[in-house]
Amino acid sequence: MTDTEDKTLPTTPELFLGSDPDNPDAATILPDTDERKARQLPDPAGYRILCALPEVDEKTEGGIYKSDMTKQFEELTTPVLFVLKMGPDAFKDEKRFPSGAWCKEGDFILVRANTGTRIMIHDREFRLINDDSVEAVVEDPRGIRRAG
Repeated sequence: MTDTEDKTLPTTPELFLGSDPDNPDAATILPDTDERKARQLPDPAGYRILCALPEVDEKTEGGIYKSDMTKQFEELTTPVLFVLKMGPDAFKDEKRFPSGAWCKEGDFILVRANTGTRIMIHDREFRLINDDSVEAVVEDPRGIRRAG
């Protein structure tokens, strides 16, 4: 940089990581808007499917507030996921999926509890699951929970 160049980082509400004081353009920026945060969702590789967990209800059906521990347990063991993105090879194996894909983006699906790789992005949990982990598609997931 020369003495005439501006050596300051842009003045935005974003957080900069890995900033190089000699090259402000090389900084990694954490997103500050919901739109930018959505772009951080990973693209599933191969036969993987990226899913979101539905929001856990704050209260029981009887109106009692759930503890944080109860809500965390329900999130961990939920059998319901929402399909966000599908990898390029998901359901492409004609021998394993002779009738075609078992679900599509935008579906609510049922899986076994604890299925997939759990990741947190901006305090929301997502799961990367294998295509053959899908057990059913449900139209309305409300009221569905793990038995026992």
